[in-house]
Amino acid sequence: MRVLLVNMPWAPIEVPSLALGILRNRVAKTMPDVEIDVLHANLDFVDWITERVEFHGRDYYYYSLVSYFKGCGDWVFSSALYDDPEWRLDEFRERLGPGMSESELALSEELHALAPLFVTELARRIADLAPDVVGFTSTFQQNAAALAAARHIKRLVPGTVTIFGGANCDGEQGAALHRNFDFVDYVVRGEGEAAFPQFLTALRDGEAPSAVPGLCWRDEEGRAVANAMSARPLPPGDIESPDYDGYFERLYASKACGWVEPKLVLEGARGCWWGEKHHCTFCGLNGSFMEFRSKSPGKFFDELVDLVRRHQVLDIFVVDNILDMAYVKSVLPRIVEAGYDLRVQYEIKSNMRYEQIGVLAEAGLMHVQPGIESLNSRVLKLMDKGVTGCHNVRMMRDAETHGLTVSWNYLFGFPGESDADYDDVIAQMPALHHLYPAGGSSRIAIERFSPYFNQPERGFAERHPDPQYSLIYDLPESELAELAYLFSSPPQGIGKASADRLEAALETWKHAYPYSRLTFCDLGDAITLVSRRNGFDWTVLRLEDPLELSAFRLLGQPHSPAALARKLSADPERIGELLARWRRLGLVFTESGTYVQIAAEARNQEVLRIAREHDGRGRRHGAETPELLPA
Repeated sequence: MRVLLVNMPWAPIEVPSLALGILRNRVAKTMPDVEIDVLHANLDFVDWITERVEFHGRDYYYYSLVSYFKGCGDWVFSSALYDDPEWRLDEFRERLGPGMSESELALSEELHALAPLFVTELARRIADLAPDVVGFTSTFQQNAAALAAARHIKRLVPGTVTIFGGANCDGEQGAALHRNFDFVDYVVRGEGEAAFPQFLTALRDGEAPSAVPGLCWRDEEGRAVANAMSARPLPPGDIESPDYDGYFERLYASKACGWVEPKLVLEGARGCWWGEKHHCTFCGLNGSFMEFRSKSPGKFFDELVDLVRRHQVLDIFVVDNILDMAYVKSVLPRIVEAGYDLRVQYEIKSNMRYEQIGVLAEAGLMHVQPGIESLNSRVLKLMDKGVTGCHNVRMMRDAETHGLTVSWNYLFGFPGESDADYDDVIAQMPALHHLYPAGGSSRIAIERFSPYFNQPERGFAERHPDPQYSLIYDLPESELAELAYLFSSPPQGIGKASADRLEAALETWKHAYPYSRLTFCDLGDAITLVSRRNGFDWTVLRLEDPLELSAFRLLGQPHSPAALARKLSADPERIGELLARWRRLGLVFTESGTYVQIAAEARNQEVLRIAREHDGRGRRHGAETPELLPA
């Protein structure tokens, strides 16, 4: 039996497909009589399209990720799916054109017209390879391209078996995809490591695949059958390591090689340990299985080292929804000891302590996604995030100290939020310009599998499949409602005026960040702070008063004024005056009655030099009033 696994556009080009790498390795181990290979059709598309139109890496990134909530990537290949180069072109122009630049709109139309030719040529190539089974992985904006390729392959070689899997095939989505597209013979819903080899075994032996968990298939009368999905997630010991042989060679031969820095994709865990207890209300990640499972530390470390050595790639993207906190003491120190100069991206939770963030940095976790989402505790409670706004600011501050890039977006549109939840945060953003800014702001979408989707009584009772799906598929709304992952609903929370003010403040933050700075150096009997931020007219501030020194150090963690006064045995009125002055100076962030200091710890000699020179001009120790040096 010959099996070909296909990774269609718009899969990211800088990484191999983890899903196909896992399936390739699992089949190779368990079914040695099966010949299995991977076709990197996303890279094939890059080389094909760049010979025909002006197309660059930023364009691929746009269709792969940036336009996800518009559906532009899937719409491009809808023309190939329905054999119509002008498929819903007028509707696309009318609905999405006003929000696109002229060049984005023109390129989208050009790609839309060319997509059928690419898919036809690709299908012929696949047919010439004569596989018995062609498997497609579908995640994010791969659905239309994968469906189009499957349709053309079945036309050329009707006996070829087509099977789909991936995040776009989970739960009801997979059943709807199978039910509505008869050229898709099978769909795997849920984890595929066990189901896919079971399916291949049944196919080889000529048996009905009725025992394969989650599989969608057709009986002898052609009726669609959806097997019950497994009630138990895959044990962590059975989570397969990926086989990426062939990907890097293909990338290095592609035009895309000049666009990206290649990365390894690793998986240490599945599910979310926070979501098991408190499923964030807007989050649809993990689909059918929220239960958190992680590989043993030894297995994950060995897998990492093996892939790094095998492929000579030091940039690593870990797809876990959340870091297994046990890895901080088990895996990460081993990575430090191994001596590899890694650059790792990881999703973490924002309540990690300063020392833990330091361990991340030492191990090469240079890019983290802490799930910040908001700087207001009341809104964070509506999300069920389990952290406060001050906790999130503390994370950003400590990440800045350790040199970690923090990836986050500011979300709004939660039922029950108000303008007041944003007003004071926006007012304080100029003080935060030295911390890594949000990528932008966005109103939440309703995602399948999220609590907002599963429990419409939370505020989104009226919902419909996102409008993008009607541009892509020729299906009634009832079927789109089963196929879709994103849904639209009457907006909740803040209105356009507050949303615009939030976005404007974040844009200012993004532009100011490269030129802004706030650091401190603790010399024991004094603390010297250096500031370079627009809106604050001081450059160097020296704290020498014992009470202020103790208060600043305590504010490394969020505190209320009452807690500060109690711990310092100080007059509450004096503490209130101190905190008010520090807010005016941009030294603290405050919300929901708590404060946290926002200066990153200086990690170079510049501040120490400034402190010594400043002290050499005769400043006495123990002065009650800090000295300000104007900018």
